[in-house]
Amino acid sequence: MPPVESARESCYKDVPRTRPLEESIVRVATVERNTKETRITGRVDLDGSGAAEVSTGIGFLDHMLEQFARHSLIDVTLRAEGDLHIDFHHTTEDTGYVVGEAVSRALGNRAGIARYGHAVIPMDETLTRVSLDASNRPYLIWKVNFTRPKLGEMDTELFKEWFQAFAQSAGMTLHVENLYGENNHHIVESCFKGLARALRQAVEIDPRRAGAIPSTKGVLGGSLP
Repeated sequence: MPPVESARESCYKDVPRTRPLEESIVRVATVERNTKETRITGRVDLDGSGAAEVSTGIGFLDHMLEQFARHSLIDVTLRAEGDLHIDFHHTTEDTGYVVGEAVSRALGNRAGIARYGHAVIPMDETLTRVSLDASNRPYLIWKVNFTRPKLGEMDTELFKEWFQAFAQSAGMTLHVENLYGENNHHIVESCFKGLARALRQAVEIDPRRAGAIPSTKGVLGGSLP
């Protein structure tokens, strides 16, 4: 008499099995971007310790990217030379493109990742919420207002440009919302820290996924191959 299948075995017998991700997989990528406006080289290690070696020529941006690395536990190396004699726009935006593209390349086909991340970051009187989906469908919602035109020498309007560039090249649906706050430094720093914490969650390998793409379509992105 043949053995009787358990209800659990019967339920899952037609589900395709996937092989677990190799523990030795390296999620590292390097990107170079050279234009008439900027020359940038960036490298990320998604499974790093939060180390940062950043030099963009913009002190406040360096500080924010160091916070990004520290709180995401992503190692970030970034060297940028840009047309700072004009303004900070091109360098700020293009560093967002480079860091985002490096993250996207390091993720590969995004198999096995948690995909979603969320963080609520308090910083003294400020509270900021960041949610993201590493869906490979870029979109930015930015609900952040500043009361000062500059922080140091940096125009506060440029922070949105960095987040837009990052979301676009990283393939992230990204929602950034400052719930309240007064100090402009605290507001923008909480945005970068929120992105870092949410991204850390989203790119972590989920052992229960066993290397599967986290989508019922079997692929992440706006179009099928």
